[in-house]
Amino acid sequence: MVELKTDASIDAMHAAGQVVARALTAARKAARVGVSLLELDEVAREVLREAGASSPFLGYRPAFAPTPFPAVLCTSVNDAIVHGVPTGYRLRDGDLVSLDCGATLDGWAGDSALSFVVGRPRPADLRLIDTAERALAAGIEAAVVGHRVGDIAHAIGRVCRAAGYGIPEDFGGHGIGRRMHEDPGVPNEGRPGRGLPLRPGLVIAIEPMLIAGGTDSYHAAADGWTLRTNDGSRAAHVEHTVAITASGPRILTARATA
Repeated sequence: MVELKTDASIDAMHAAGQVVARALTAARKAARVGVSLLELDEVAREVLREAGASSPFLGYRPAFAPTPFPAVLCTSVNDAIVHGVPTGYRLRDGDLVSLDCGATLDGWAGDSALSFVVGRPRPADLRLIDTAERALAAGIEAAVVGHRVGDIAHAIGRVCRAAGYGIPEDFGGHGIGRRMHEDPGVPNEGRPGRGLPLRPGLVIAIEPMLIAGGTDSYHAAADGWTLRTNDGSRAAHVEHTVAITASGPRILTARATA
C-alpha cells in the first residue's frame, strides 16, 4: 500500500535524512588509504548516536538474507554493487567505494548512498561515478506531480544505457516512510508514462546502480549480502530520499556542499 505523507511528516523525514547526510559525509571524509571498512561503520554509528537516531540497516533481515545485517553502513568496494558488509578490509589506493546509510529518527526513515574513489582515481571510475550521479539527477528531475514511476525509471535508464553501462536486474529504488522499504518500487529502467502516478506526499528513494562492464548480471558473495558483478567490473551506487511536492522534488538527504 502506498502512503502519502503530510507536510509535517515530510519535514520529520527531512530531519532523519539530514542525519543520514551527516553520517555519509563523515564516513566519506574518514575514508583514506589504510582505513578499514569497520572503522567507517563506526564513524557512521557515532553520528547516529549523537543524533539520537537508530539504524534501519542494523539487524535488518529480508527473505534472501542468511543472517541479520550486522552494521549501520553498507560498504561496497570495486566490483561490489550494493549491500557490502563492513569487514576488516583496509582501503587501498584507487579503490572505488560505495557507501549506503539509513537512519530512523522520531519514527521516520531516511536512506542515501554515494560513490567515490580513495586515493588516485582511474578516469574510467570517475566517468562511472559521474554517470551514476547524472542518472540520479535525471531521476529526481522526473519526480514531479503528473509524471509516473516509469518516467523516473526511464530517465535513469536512458542515462545509464547511453554511457554503455549495465543496470543490475531486479534492484532499484523504493518508497520510504516509517519503514525503510515501502511501496512503490522504483526501477532503474522502464517505459515512460507507465506505473504509479506521482502525487504530492509520495516519498521515494531513487537509487541508480551501474555496472561498468555493461552487463546486467550479478551474484551474491559468500556472506549472503554483498552483490558483485558477474564480469568482475566495477560498480557505482548513488541514492537520495526524495519527496514529491506541488512545487517540485524535495531532496531530503541532500548533503552540505561546503
